[in-house]
Amino acid sequence: MAQVQRMSRLMVKTLRDDPADAETLSHKLLVRAGYVRRNAAGIWSWLPLGKKVLENVTRVVREEMDAIGAQEVLLPALLPKEPYEATGRWEEYGAELFRLNDRKGADYLLGPTHEEIFTQLVKDQCTSYKDLPVILYQIQTKYRDEARPRSGILRGREFQMKDSYSFDTTNEGLAESYALHREAYIKTFQRLGLEHRIVSAVSGAMGGSASEEFLAPAAAGEDTFVYCPACDYAANTEAVTFAAAAADSAEHGPVEELDTPDTPTIESLAAHLGVPASATLKNLLVKVDGEIVAVGVPGDREVDLGKLSDHLAPAEVELVTAEDFTGRPDLVRGYVGPQGLEKVRYIADPRVAPGTAWITGANKADTHARNVVAGRDFAVDDYLDVVVVEDGDPCPKCGAGLKLDRAIEIGHIFQLGRKYADAFQLDVLGQNGKPVRVTMGSYGIGVSRAVAALAEQTADDKGLCWPQEIAPADVHVVAAGKALQTELALDVADQLAAAGLRVLVDERPGVSPGVKFTDAELIGVPHILVAGRRASEGVVELKDRRTGEREELTVAEAVARLRG
Repeated sequence: MAQVQRMSRLMVKTLRDDPADAETLSHKLLVRAGYVRRNAAGIWSWLPLGKKVLENVTRVVREEMDAIGAQEVLLPALLPKEPYEATGRWEEYGAELFRLNDRKGADYLLGPTHEEIFTQLVKDQCTSYKDLPVILYQIQTKYRDEARPRSGILRGREFQMKDSYSFDTTNEGLAESYALHREAYIKTFQRLGLEHRIVSAVSGAMGGSASEEFLAPAAAGEDTFVYCPACDYAANTEAVTFAAAAADSAEHGPVEELDTPDTPTIESLAAHLGVPASATLKNLLVKVDGEIVAVGVPGDREVDLGKLSDHLAPAEVELVTAEDFTGRPDLVRGYVGPQGLEKVRYIADPRVAPGTAWITGANKADTHARNVVAGRDFAVDDYLDVVVVEDGDPCPKCGAGLKLDRAIEIGHIFQLGRKYADAFQLDVLGQNGKPVRVTMGSYGIGVSRAVAALAEQTADDKGLCWPQEIAPADVHVVAAGKALQTELALDVADQLAAAGLRVLVDERPGVSPGVKFTDAELIGVPHILVAGRRASEGVVELKDRRTGEREELTVAEAVARLRG
């Protein structure tokens, strides 16, 4: 028999108004409906209703992981520095890594992901090819020191995550483990009721090769992805790459210097010369591990610093400051051109193809140059796709115009390869008795983030509207107020629980029917059953929270309908 939860005994305090600091729909509604409570920036408490939803998401994730033969473990969140130093991630993670010292001064961290620790575990436990393949996972609290924690539980500094890791002796085995996870993720998100897109992605600090993200389209999403309406191409914007432009074989005149006073920006230069911004070459100066590097893109495009950082990882990329121009007469702020740069690495977008001619800075104040030709007047050290992707850019697969959309990242899968196995010399004895280096995969699902993503996708103007699989209850029974109605509400709640349904019943004394109805819609249980004006006849009203459809039924009919 399922449990009946009475609202009169439930620790829940609903709010009529949105929290002052809330920006996203999920943040507003999860607080207003009494699911979560803020403790500090990026740190949240899960209250009884919220904990039920979180546990339901966790259950679905666990069931689908178990279904592919994965084994659950639980590793510590407080971790020593040395394993992360061995892989370089102690430094690569930068300011996002929570670092601390114990009373003896030893360095520790709060785990953001556990590749290193799982690798050490398998090195200790698995010695032969007969012990592999193996998939291990945990559902655990993770920590990242976000610079701007916001949007409620969407971007916190402490969050719930499922991370799993596969260990195989061959690349083919890794591909199979990756495929198993991919299918398990599809089933997981389908069961949760999450609309999602699978997109190509970059691996970032995780390392490895193949990588895909599972994104939940939502206006509150912080990830931008592209998709092609004409084919199946979809990718995170940082993973979109375009083919190098063909070399331009046209003849161009000699470099011509132009007097262009007060034109330090592309906009002012294009207006002064009466040319489109696309005819100009924008040169952005950045520092890569402290060394100044110039990045050239067409003047009508912007440099995607995220893409640039991914290309140059693990090096640290940052914009130059005014102080960086001191003592560098070859760098004239607002008038930098690639020709004549001294000891500066020059990176260019593929659109700056050999033979293309540009209007760009002349490395003199108030002066630009025309007919500056790539390959003739300046050399490109590296071609990297670093522009911000725009709506209408050609699809890399079929050439049709791409579309942009926003989404919440809810899962990410990586074929790590042997990066971590190499760091810890993770070998097993092969069939021939010789050591075989293990290859790995890493797979994450944002469990607490999935709750917020579901709220974003399914809520309406009245409140939350949970899918059946993860709702805190199957039925929300409301007693309209009088003693007879309360008696009937409690009776039908017991019958529903006896039928195996999870029941939340609002029998609070002294609370008006209007407040109860408003709270029921705000809390968002899939079915609302009202013991109201026809209670004396044994008739109740059944309302579908999502569609708003209502139907009057006898108690027996309502129980049968809800039991299915």
